[in-house]
Amino acid sequence: MRRELHLAGDPEADAVLAQNPFALLVGMLLDQQIPMEVAFAGPKKLVDRLGDCDAAQIAAMDPDQFIAVCATPPAVHRFPKSMGQRIHDLATTIVTDYGGDTGSIWAIGHPDGATVLKRLKALPGFGDQKARIFLALLGKQRGLAAKDWREAAGDYGDPDARMSIADVVDDQSLAQVRAYKKEQKAAAKAAKASS
Repeated sequence: MRRELHLAGDPEADAVLAQNPFALLVGMLLDQQIPMEVAFAGPKKLVDRLGDCDAAQIAAMDPDQFIAVCATPPAVHRFPKSMGQRIHDLATTIVTDYGGDTGSIWAIGHPDGATVLKRLKALPGFGDQKARIFLALLGKQRGLAAKDWREAAGDYGDPDARMSIADVVDDQSLAQVRAYKKEQKAAAKAAKASS
């Protein structure tokens, strides 16, 4: 089942994410050290500046030129240089490994959840946690039919979870995810203080 996306909190930005798998992947890449909805609004900024959020177009650009596009106010990320380079690296990988077709990551060869996870983890900027969250996002909101994707996504695949962007479908679920993240940060801080 494909849901209407509410990740950026802006209908135009969410439409870009819903229609463009590379844009959705870029939003996930940007989701660190900034609010989730700001990260997922980043691809719309690229569309506004470049006319599209396209892996082949970005990969063909000079990296410094692309970083300058990312740094133009309002910046695509609070760290436009490092994240601009990561987006460029991601685009290059999508072109090199998947012929520019982002959806191939989770479609080519009818992969199971573990294979999709492995492919995501091989992408620049995607560690284990980010890959599992994105896998859960694909399964919960984009109709991914890969066998055992919930198991591969771990706790993020739980249908009742309110832990990550994969679980954000409206303002209420966004508030629940924020509360969970705040709780986790407080627990980590308390554990660090007691050690």
